[in-house]
Amino acid sequence: METREIKALLALMQEYELLELEIDDKKRGKVRLVRAGRPREAVAAPPPGQSTTAALSRHVRAPAREGGKAAAPELAENQRLIVSPMVGTFYRASSPDADPFVEEGDSVRKGQTLCIIEAMKMMNEIEAEVAGRVVKVLCENAQPVEYGQPLVIVEIG
Repeated sequence: METREIKALLALMQEYELLELEIDDKKRGKVRLVRAGRPREAVAAPPPGQSTTAALSRHVRAPAREGGKAAAPELAENQRLIVSPMVGTFYRASSPDADPFVEEGDSVRKGQTLCIIEAMKMMNEIEAEVAGRVVKVLCENAQPVEYGQPLVIVEIG
């Protein structure tokens, strides 16, 4: 990648307040840029054939956070919130053709896998911290998630 292209990517990172940007182009190689500061929002890589600039300009939007953290839903006294322990991509199933680990209304036991968070090409199983019933799955499949973002609401007993 040429210096002018890297400078343009750095300018985009600053403009959109991105903390990290990684681009992997089979013909031109891979570049990962990391800068200090808080990101506005994670942006998914553009589809093949689409420029990074076009993808960034269409996908960056105001974050749905309060005070820098993902807004937590209201919980009843007997409900527990399962949150993401890392930044990554949320998956409801082990593969695209597999059934989801859990559906809303399912009973779960402590330690049962609820979902997977993919981070740095590692699949991390997120387990139920308590036994109970899944009230709501708060994320869409293949959605980027942040550290501490609510994933699932489980009702105890």
